[in-house]
Amino acid sequence: MRIKTEYEIHFELQKPTPIVSMLRLHPSWDERVVGQEQHIARIAGEAEPLAFDEYIDSYGNRCARFVAPEGVLELRGSAVVKADETPDPQGEGLPLTPIESLPHDTLRYLVPSRYCEVDRFGAIALDLFGHIEPGWALAAQIRDWVHWKVAFNYQMARATKTAMDVYTERVGVCRDYQHLAITLSRAMNLPARYVTGYLGDIRVPYSGPGDFSAWYQVWLGGRWWDMDSRHNEPRLGRTLMAVGRDAADVAMTTSFGNADLKKFVVNAYEIDAAGKPAPLPLPPMMMPGQLAVPAPVETKAVSPKRKPVKAAARAKRNGA
Repeated sequence: MRIKTEYEIHFELQKPTPIVSMLRLHPSWDERVVGQEQHIARIAGEAEPLAFDEYIDSYGNRCARFVAPEGVLELRGSAVVKADETPDPQGEGLPLTPIESLPHDTLRYLVPSRYCEVDRFGAIALDLFGHIEPGWALAAQIRDWVHWKVAFNYQMARATKTAMDVYTERVGVCRDYQHLAITLSRAMNLPARYVTGYLGDIRVPYSGPGDFSAWYQVWLGGRWWDMDSRHNEPRLGRTLMAVGRDAADVAMTTSFGNADLKKFVVNAYEIDAAGKPAPLPLPPMMMPGQLAVPAPVETKAVSPKRKPVKAAARAKRNGA
């Protein structure tokens, strides 16, 4: 299948502001891109786009670095990718890899990080999952437990919420589910890392306006496996943008100064051979003739509950 991803994000800047963005697809997806990715950063009313420097960070993510002048910064981008027509693969029966046999670059996904306080979860994880056979069975049980125990609520999102906060409050958004599952996994010696990207309504009923999505991956059998403790079911169309220890490593934009969010539109949807959005299945209560289709980029007012982007190095909007 082919999936189109697109975003349009506007920030109002009161003065020239250094910015790092992580809005392109992950380099490992280069061979899946059909044609050329399109990404533009410009100040509203200006004809010429802003120049930026690209680099690969220590986690292998593609980043762009630039200084935006005062005004309304407009970030736009799109890509068409080839995706598998099978849901997320499952690794049933895989054993846990002993720590001494793990690749060097997976070891950092076993230790505490900004939102994943592994050092506070040792006794908790052992009490909950110590009886589970190490390996895929353990990974799946942790994913399922977080899905069952945490309630989804946009109103409960906050940038400072850690895995321990989610464990005690039992409520959060996409990133919070994944932070808790990652932390419990690491506490059981299972390498786990945070992932951000697109997960649109691909061959499932329309679920509402789009957003970037968060999930996580565990290392088993010599590879990373996608896990999602919020949706908790194999899905089609996951499109990878960035990976890291937690949301702090994969902020879509990091502004070193005040940047007030004015517009945020994100979409990912299947397209047919002519490039048109593929119709979606009917929701359970929909009548024939009301066939749902995804909504490509449209002007969408920012909810008054969205907070301005304030601080440097703040993880913003990942799975919010």
